[in-house]
Amino acid sequence: MSDVAASPVVAIETSMGTFTITLNMEKAPISVRNFLNYVKEGYYDGTIFHRVISNFMIQGGGMDADLQPKKTKFAIKNEATNGLLNKRGTVAMARTSVVDSATSQFFVNTVDNAFLNNSGKTPDRFGYAVFGEVTDGMEVVDLIRAVKTGNKSGQSDVPVETVTILSAKVVG
Repeated sequence: MSDVAASPVVAIETSMGTFTITLNMEKAPISVRNFLNYVKEGYYDGTIFHRVISNFMIQGGGMDADLQPKKTKFAIKNEATNGLLNKRGTVAMARTSVVDSATSQFFVNTVDNAFLNNSGKTPDRFGYAVFGEVTDGMEVVDLIRAVKTGNKSGQSDVPVETVTILSAKVVG
């Protein structure tokens, strides 16, 4: 028996309110273990939602308020073939164009994003691994998705007023 619950729950306290994510250990064990390791180390505390696109997603978990990337652990295997879909309220691992490049960054889908689902083996079709779902506080995600954004430090879609992750804690 694992020391991790089948469906751990993590509370993400932000400068705009708190939302909780129920993780799917059964379908996304690699992503869930990775995310929980960062949570338990306090890694996310003080990071920001650095990319917000209202009718797409909110992304965070890897940069400080000055848009400087935090040091991460090794990249993990992409579990986009697990059958979980990028629907509104689901949480997925962010990555580069390299399939197995996800580290600490994650995003919450603010709408159904079927084009992010796995649809083939090539890098452009592999998809983004969903590993959890917002089960409480989706109204906070909706507040974040509605913030005014602009360009900052060479990045686009950055909230004009910083949205900080104050803490991420396992609560269940």
